[in-house]
Amino acid sequence: MDLSPLSELLGEKTLIVLTGLSIGVLFGIFAQRSRFCLRSAVVEFWNRDGTAKLAVWLFAFSAAIIATQLAILAGWLDVAQSRQLSATGSLSGALVGGLLFGIGMILARGCSSRMLVLSANGNLRALLTGLIFAVVAQASLSGLLSPLRTWISGWWTIDGGSGRDLLVALHLGHFGGLLFGAVWLAAAIHFARRAGLAVRVALASVGVGLSVALAWLMTFQIGSQSFEIVPVQSLSFTGPSADVLMLVLSPPGQPWDFNIGLVPGVVLGSFLAAAWHRELKLEGFKDGHSMRRYIAGAVFMGFGGMLAGGCAVGAGVSGAAVFALTAWLALIGMWAGAGLANALIDRQPTPNVLASPTP
Repeated sequence: MDLSPLSELLGEKTLIVLTGLSIGVLFGIFAQRSRFCLRSAVVEFWNRDGTAKLAVWLFAFSAAIIATQLAILAGWLDVAQSRQLSATGSLSGALVGGLLFGIGMILARGCSSRMLVLSANGNLRALLTGLIFAVVAQASLSGLLSPLRTWISGWWTIDGGSGRDLLVALHLGHFGGLLFGAVWLAAAIHFARRAGLAVRVALASVGVGLSVALAWLMTFQIGSQSFEIVPVQSLSFTGPSADVLMLVLSPPGQPWDFNIGLVPGVVLGSFLAAAWHRELKLEGFKDGHSMRRYIAGAVFMGFGGMLAGGCAVGAGVSGAAVFALTAWLALIGMWAGAGLANALIDRQPTPNVLASPTP
């Protein structure tokens, strides 16, 4: 894939920002149409209340794994230098952060990516939650909460390299990763048929997963042809949300990268999809109790996501697609934390008041 003509025309920095923007738009459209949300899938699973939302998540999850592993096998992608695999990781951070993020998802009635999507549709609850999430994420990265994050992360660390790669550690190889993704795709199809999920929703869910794989592929291709350092990365919304917040609050001249394009792209894509289908609607809080609950959820997700090294998409899909050990531990923590919080706080199945009804 020769990107040099585009790079020469636009400039390397502009190209990477536009790549983030474009993939963000695609993700926003697909996520809005599929109602993709890890929280919804977890609640449905633990409450044994249908399989439609679980199928949506599994379609996205399996599509990301299959497409990413196919790109690696084809020689188009190399994720060995990605942050999730090459840098020193924290097993304690992944587990504790995943648990906290899962609890936050239940309190806020949606994960961080869902907040972006719903904010663009006019949901003021999601907008406030997303803003607080970004502030707490930044505070956890380099602010007031940074020492606490560093302390917990230091409990149990692991060196970067093969030790963080589950496919290497388990001697499965990328064909094994591909087969693993195919198994979960089969599960998604089974649950979709059982729930009578509309084909258009299933396809939009697959589009979410393909957006993740496309981000891995494009950042690698740009980085391999660039004179500047371009990290190999995929979709995540903890660090990028904090980056966009600091870009808005800091003086002009801050560096632009993939993350700076990603977040506005998701908002734009979700807005366009909602506007096209006439689903734009202003919504606010019902009372003070619900506001406190959403704020608490945003705090848990902001700190938990930064501690875990990624959100429900960053760790739960992007990191899982390259079989990073810490990403899988974070994902397990999210499912466990959300399940526990759901049992203790929302004992009875309740409608997702943030989400629009599934078509």
